[in-house]
Amino acid sequence: MELAEVMRTTPATRTFTDEAVPDEVLHRILDHARFAPSGGNRQGWHVIVVKDAETRTRIRELYQLSWREYWAHVKIGKVAFQPGDTRFSQPWVDLEEARETPAPNDFADEMDTHPVLLIVCVALEALAVLDHGLPRQSIVGGGSIYPFCHNIMLKARDEGLGGVMTTAICREEAALADLLGIPESHAVASLIALGHPQQMVTKLRRDPVEDFAVVDRFDGEAFEVR
Repeated sequence: MELAEVMRTTPATRTFTDEAVPDEVLHRILDHARFAPSGGNRQGWHVIVVKDAETRTRIRELYQLSWREYWAHVKIGKVAFQPGDTRFSQPWVDLEEARETPAPNDFADEMDTHPVLLIVCVALEALAVLDHGLPRQSIVGGGSIYPFCHNIMLKARDEGLGGVMTTAICREEAALADLLGIPESHAVASLIALGHPQQMVTKLRRDPVEDFAVVDRFDGEAFEVR
């Protein structure tokens, strides 16, 4: 596929057929994704391809807990764990209550059946966190791992697959580390599920350039071609 088409037709796909994804296809996806940029070209990513059935079941259970926390925020019209004006202070909901309240969701409840499950970790020592110490939530370190994750998504689309990158599992990092043997030197960046989509959505809705690009100042006039 042409690059522009891949970029404009890669949705978050959460429902898959039962068709397996061959290892050689997944290897090809990762082989292309590794050319993503990272701070200092340190390439701190580490990918766990989860195949074991019991491990997948446990990941499903952990993800369901994270999803319940997320959904409890959505139900009251809040963005989960949003930093607000500066940085995160406390959740908007009772987390223990949320974790005990069922929140049916096909993607979460079928997590162990998705054809491909990837846990993407990153070496903390590879992250240049240049916004450290600013009076707001830190975000810059993600610049060294999420381009890699998105490359996985783009190449999967190029292979005729669909997928989704989710960070909900990060709420259960400690339990996931115990399960998968992830050392303290690494953080969990995302869970990526891939497979053959039940329906390929290619008409994506996104804000036009003029809604988010401005000239010279944050409150400048919209950047547009005249």
